[in-house]
Amino acid sequence: MHEETAVADFGLDTTPRSLADVAHDAIARFRGGDLGPVPALLAIVTLVAVFGLANPSTFLSVGNFANLLEQASAVIVIAMAVSFSLLLGEIDLAAGFTAGVAAAVMATRLQDGWDLPSAVLLSAVVAVALGMFTGFMVAKVGIPSFVVTLANFLIFQGILLLLVKEGGTVGIDSELIRDMVGASLSPTQSWIFVVIALALFAAFEVRTQRASHGAVPMSLVAMKVAGTTAVAVIATLLLNENRALARANIEIKGMPVVVPLVLLLLVSITFVLDNTRAGRHLYAVGGNAEAARRAGIRVDRIKLAAFTACGLLAGVGGYFLASQINSVSATTGANDTLLLAVGAAVIGGTSLFGGKGRMINAALGGLVLALIDNGLPLVGKRSVFWLVEVDFSSSGVKAIAAGLALLVAASVDALSRKSAG
Repeated sequence: MHEETAVADFGLDTTPRSLADVAHDAIARFRGGDLGPVPALLAIVTLVAVFGLANPSTFLSVGNFANLLEQASAVIVIAMAVSFSLLLGEIDLAAGFTAGVAAAVMATRLQDGWDLPSAVLLSAVVAVALGMFTGFMVAKVGIPSFVVTLANFLIFQGILLLLVKEGGTVGIDSELIRDMVGASLSPTQSWIFVVIALALFAAFEVRTQRASHGAVPMSLVAMKVAGTTAVAVIATLLLNENRALARANIEIKGMPVVVPLVLLLLVSITFVLDNTRAGRHLYAVGGNAEAARRAGIRVDRIKLAAFTACGLLAGVGGYFLASQINSVSATTGANDTLLLAVGAAVIGGTSLFGGKGRMINAALGGLVLALIDNGLPLVGKRSVFWLVEVDFSSSGVKAIAAGLALLVAASVDALSRKSAG
């Protein structure tokens, strides 16, 4: 069977449905264990409520809202990168150091006098090469991804150490990169972006509805557009308020630049996964590699492409990491970066077993972890059950909270698969 034939096997359902049918199908999937992003959304609501009650004046401030979005950006992008491997039922333990190496290549080239486009291009080529190497060892040689990426974790860490020198730091000599995380659009630019984004979103949803021949009811499209518009307008109104300190001589208004950048990546990757042959085949291979192979899909090519995409996107995440601290060091992409990225994807609803998940899951999971990291220090020291005083701002408490969140998400994924089986 040829690959073209396989496309039909994974095509979209075009059976006309009403809004009630869509709701019934969603409830059936939920009862069958396909929870999607619901646990992550519940976690976000719960964390906002808890931290908001604990310290409303600081946590619920506009400034903290903007900081939260900026803090989550790098983890979200690297989580989207890791999602490519997770959708296959594989893992990439070296994605954090792929980000670090890409950032280091860019920073060292800028330091040597290269122009920004050339430095970024070389770092992107390096990130792609690292991803292709991983994909080749997994898809062609046949080594389990856990073993390959565990070895690459050490190899890429060594490359990073050689680039920045052990204990050294390379500053970012580019205002454009430094402004990726930290700078803001003007209020007018923010509204222009929101209007254009909402118009494109509405046009795409209508186009999808028409192409579905009734499988997607227009009432559902209207609900999606209305809900997205409400969230976008409220968020923009908040971010356009002045969030500078009371004694500051300047005003800080507008949407953080990182928001449209992350949204652009999220929308672009989601479009590719949902509307291209390669995207459908990626889900097919992750769901059942042997069935996909019998359907004519080149499984090895899909795996190679997925790990290559993982490398490239992790490299982009490296730019966000470098922008957050305006430098690159031997710890860029190290420490808990990879663990948080994997955790973000899984907490958001991407399955560890492959074939289930969307890029929006990485964004939601990244927000959950960012909320934990952002909100716990604001709680400060509190008595727990009137027995012992706990410093919630300590690194130990934050690590335990993030680990428990990941464990709960993985348990939900495993139990949902059991119930579905």
